[in-house]
Amino acid sequence: MLRVYILVIIVMAMAGVGYAAKYYYDTTQATIATLRENNAKLEGAVETAEASIAAMQQNAAKMQELNTQLSADLQRAEAYGDELRGKLSRMNLVQDALRDALRLEGKMNGATAKLWRNFMDDTGNVDGSQRDLPEWLREPVPAGTGDQSSDQGGESPDTDSVETETSPTQ
Repeated sequence: MLRVYILVIIVMAMAGVGYAAKYYYDTTQATIATLRENNAKLEGAVETAEASIAAMQQNAAKMQELNTQLSADLQRAEAYGDELRGKLSRMNLVQDALRDALRLEGKMNGATAKLWRNFMDDTGNVDGSQRDLPEWLREPVPAGTGDQSSDQGGESPDTDSVETETSPTQ
């Protein structure tokens, strides 16, 4: 009978070791499956991060190029501003206006029209027409074309007129 008890104890010990081995195998396989899923997710995240880094590097290179171009444009603009300041410091606009007001007005309007056209060219005016110029910068219409104002009173609706009317004081 002792042999039977020892045999039962050995069988029970073997069953316990077998169950422990099966439990260890099952939990290990479940852990491996979870790690595979996590690894796949991490690989996807790494690919996304690498793509983002590449895009950021391209954007940084483009920004550097644009910054260089902008710096060059700024230097040209500052040089042009210095040139204009130099010209204005050499001019006496009041004396020129008193001496020949129409000539000065023509120069100023011509320079303004040129600047306006440059603005229009830079912002998409491809046909180069004058229709986009403000009224006060357009070329005057020659006499006899039928486009003259029918206003016979000599009053102009244009608020940018050089002439001013004064009313007599009472």
